[in-house]
Amino acid sequence: MGNLKRNIQIKFRVTEEERKLIEQKMSLIPTKQLGAYLRKMAIDGYIIYTDTSNVKEFTKELQAIGKNINQIAKRVNSTSRAYETDIEEIKERLDEIWQLQRRILSSLH
Repeated sequence: MGNLKRNIQIKFRVTEEERKLIEQKMSLIPTKQLGAYLRKMAIDGYIIYTDTSNVKEFTKELQAIGKNINQIAKRVNSTSRAYETDIEEIKERLDEIWQLQRRILSSLH
């Protein structure tokens, strides 16, 4: 056992549910050796990474716009009057939302 081809051992822990998922996926291929399966997946498997930074930015800006609209709504409720400037500001904020959405959708292509 001193001249093992693979002489470095990697250990990690999983939950019972994760172990069952690994076993289910492993049953789809013709191997019964857990080590061989995990090694193959670690080396040749792939991870699908989705960059959500645009969505996070969109959410942050959307929250700020929502706060502005809430402030306008409070002002309208307290005075029982909607001012032209309030309506214009809401329109501007909605336009910002649409611009953000278009920017995010165009970055996905």
